Amino acid sequence: MNSNTEKPYVLILYYSTAGATMNMALQIARGVEQTSGIEARIRTIPSISTVTEAVEPQVPETGAVYCTQKDLSHCAGLVLGSATRFGNMASAMKYFIDGTGGDWATGTLVGKPAGVFTSASSMHGGQEATLLSMMIPLLHHGMLIVGIPYSEDALMTTTTGGSPYGASHFAGPDDGLALSSDETNLCRALGKRIANIAVGLG
Repeated sequence: MNSNTEKPYVLILYYSTAGATMNMALQIARGVEQTSGIEARIRTIPSISTVTEAVEPQVPETGAVYCTQKDLSHCAGLVLGSATRFGNMASAMKYFIDGTGGDWATGTLVGKPAGVFTSASSMHGGQEATLLSMMIPLLHHGMLIVGIPYSEDALMTTTTGGSPYGASHFAGPDDGLALSSDETNLCRALGKRIANIAVGLG
């Protein structure tokens, strides 16, 4: 799973443009770190451009550092997050996943737990479709998809985001709404659940 000198970690990999998905990643990390014996590693991915000369800086100006192939292949579990784009993951996340053929060929992610999360600016903007779109490549990688069970009370009380398919957030038309208490609890629950499963499988 990991090298002998490296503590097991859950990779929380996200793409965020307005910051809402990043804030979810931070709460998921807090959930992961409620489990002993494993830590959270937050990473992001660069945006993509139709201008072929455009080059992203090696280190982002804000937020997490960019994910490397080693970050992905050595994780004990994965939580994948993207803003919703027309009921689908953002193109930058799809581009990143399309480049993981080497991990697919060698099976580095087979048997590891994985979950998904998303944020959208409208209440019915395709959050669950986005979560499902991110699950499909994880299934191709042989990962064990982890959702949020209804034993989490926040699933029954939330009036904004939250789904058994994964954590979600209603960010509002200007992407300025903070995570609700239920959304926060569900983010942490997802992180904790994946961490617990990863430790149990380790």
